Amino acid sequence: MAEHCSFHDLSKLSPEDRAALLKRSETDISAFMERAKPIVQAVKEEGDEALLRFARDLDKAEVRPGNLKATEQEFDAAFDKVDKEVIEAIDYAIGNIRSFHEEQRPEPMWLKEVRPGAFAGDRWTPISSVALYVPRGKGAFPSVTMMTAVPAVVAGVPKIAICTPPTADGSIDAATLVAARLAGVSTVYKCGGAQAVAAVAYGTATVQPALKIVGPGSPWVVAAKRLLSDVIDTGLPAGPSEAIIFADETVDGRLAALDVLIEAEHGPDSSAFLVTHSREVAKAALAALPDYWAKMTPQRVEFSQAVLSGKRGGIVLTASLEESYRFINDYAPEHLEILSIEPFRHLGSVTEAAEVLMGPHTPVTLANFVLGPNAVLPTSRWARTYGPLSVTDFLKRSSIGYVTSSAYPELAGYARKLARYEGFSSHENAVSGIRDEILGPASRS
Repeated sequence: MAEHCSFHDLSKLSPEDRAALLKRSETDISAFMERAKPIVQAVKEEGDEALLRFARDLDKAEVRPGNLKATEQEFDAAFDKVDKEVIEAIDYAIGNIRSFHEEQRPEPMWLKEVRPGAFAGDRWTPISSVALYVPRGKGAFPSVTMMTAVPAVVAGVPKIAICTPPTADGSIDAATLVAARLAGVSTVYKCGGAQAVAAVAYGTATVQPALKIVGPGSPWVVAAKRLLSDVIDTGLPAGPSEAIIFADETVDGRLAALDVLIEAEHGPDSSAFLVTHSREVAKAALAALPDYWAKMTPQRVEFSQAVLSGKRGGIVLTASLEESYRFINDYAPEHLEILSIEPFRHLGSVTEAAEVLMGPHTPVTLANFVLGPNAVLPTSRWARTYGPLSVTDFLKRSSIGYVTSSAYPELAGYARKLARYEGFSSHENAVSGIRDEILGPASRS
C-alpha cells in the first residue's frame, strides 16, 4: 500500500524537496501554450469549421454542422434522461447556491458625503456578456454549471453562455443541461478545451463573443486563457483540483484519509495532501486508505493513487502545529479542511486558502455541491491574491462623484495646489478662476 501514498516527513526534507511539494501540475504550462497556439489561430480564422474539426479530432465527438448550440428540444430531453433524484439534488443545490450569492450581491449604488456637499461612492452594474466553462474530460460536472451560472444570473448578466465539451455522439451531458436551465441559462455551446476559449474570445458564426470567461479547466484551457488574456477577461485562475486536509490530534486519522481522497480522485493532474503534526493520525490514515480504495470505482482509484503516490500528494508529517500552519500558508490551497473538534482554534493561523471548511462535519464534498459558497476557486497558489468566484466577478464597479456648488471651492483650492505641484497646467486651469467665470456667480457662492 505504501507505494500508492507518499509519506513526506517535512522536518527531514531539503529546502529543494520542500519547495517541490508546493508545485502544481500547471505551474509550467509552456508546452501546452505552444500546442494551443495553432488551435486558437484556427478558431480565429475558420470559426465554426474549426470547432467541428476539433470536436472530432480532439474530443472524439461527432457534432453536426449547425448543431454547435444546444436546442430547446435537447434541453427538454435532458429532463427525461436524468433521474428524478438527481434533478431534485440539483434543484436543492441551486437553491442554496442562489441564497448564498444573493446575500453577496452589493447594493447597486452607495454614496458617502466625504465633505459637506461633496459625495463619492460606487455603482455596480452587470458585465454585458460572460462565458462559463464547464469541463467534461474526466467526468460530467453539473456542479460547475451551478457554481458558475447561479452567480452570473444573480448578478443580472444579460448574455450568459456555457461552453462544455460534447460527448461522443455530439450531445451535451444531460445533467449539465438540467442544471443550466434550472439556474436560468439557456445558451450552451458544444465546444471545449482551448478551442472553446478562442471561440468566445473571437466569436464564430454560432458562438457569440463574450467579454469574460470563468470556470475551471484543463491545462489546455489554462493555456488558451493565458494566450487570449489581451482579448478576453479570463477571470480567476482555476486549474486542476487541489486540497489540503489538515488534521490535529483530536480527530481519527481514518477521517483524514477519507477526505484526502475527495480531490485526489478528480484526475492525475490534481494535488492532495494530508497535513498533520500527529504521527498517530498519519499512521491511521495510511492504514485506512486500502479499505477506501476498495470501495471506489477503478478509474477513481487510478487517479487518486497517481496523485497520492507522487510529489503532488500524500501525507505530510510536520514537527509542530506551527510548522503545519507554515506549510499550509506557503501552499495556499484551493480547498482546505480543518479537521479538529475545535476548528476555530486553528482558523486564525491560516490566512492563505481559497476555501476553509471547518470541523469533521464539513467535508469538501458538501462545499463542492450543496453548501452554497462557490466551489470555483483559485488554484496554483493564487489563493494568496484571489478569492472564490462570486457575484462581483460578474459585475463591474464604477466610481461615482458629485460635488455641489457650495462644496466646490474648498475641494478646488486643494486640488489646484496639487495640480500645480505635479506640473499639470490643464488640471490646474480646470479648477481655477476660468471655471468660475464660465459658471458665473453661483460657482463662487
